[in-house]
Amino acid sequence: MNGHVTLAEEVLLLTLEDESGAVKESAGAACAIPGALLAELALAGRVALEDGTVTVVPGGEPTGEPLLDGRLERLAEWARGRRTAKASEWLTQDRATAPADTLERLVERGLVTEERRRVLGVFPVRRYPEADGRVERALRERLAAVVLHGAEPDARTGALIALLHAAGLYRSAFPEVPRKEVEPRFAEIAEGEWAGEAVREAIRNTRAVLAAVIAVTAATAATTAVM
Repeated sequence: MNGHVTLAEEVLLLTLEDESGAVKESAGAACAIPGALLAELALAGRVALEDGTVTVVPGGEPTGEPLLDGRLERLAEWARGRRTAKASEWLTQDRATAPADTLERLVERGLVTEERRRVLGVFPVRRYPEADGRVERALRERLAAVVLHGAEPDARTGALIALLHAAGLYRSAFPEVPRKEVEPRFAEIAEGEWAGEAVREAIRNTRAVLAAVIAVTAATAATTAVM
């Protein structure tokens, strides 16, 4: 396995069923994954987020992580020529491809395997059961230490928890713990002093944008249900 697992991959590992390979809480995951990619680029100093807009930092070297560098290229191309590159618009658009690209990277790392089948012999379905559980186990231990046992988060763990909190993915993170027992700690960490001000500002912007995208998605779904 090459390089550290990205925040987006961590979100996906938490939301994938180990045996079936299906995605739990798929709506929240679909929003959190592009948010996690944008947050990671902010943590790496490759993008700046301010007042709801996203800017690619000029002159930055590639991160060396294909998933992030590919996203940065797409973001730069998308933002080119726009008067205002709204982060909410980028995240909404990126939901179409970010989850699949992140799944592909997990397969490349050997953490999950891709299984293709047909439902009722007609409809193609892909599932991603666990192949190597060591990374996910370490991730869950890291989250438990911070959320359940009071350890101080580092910047990456704080960012991940903030994103999970914004997307409401408490059950994926802690399937055996009631939401009411962990949500206050998630909220506390999301607003905490776990990183420098510049990083926390980037995550606050990402969380705000992510919350707005989720709200629009929920409103659209409700309207469709009524119609």
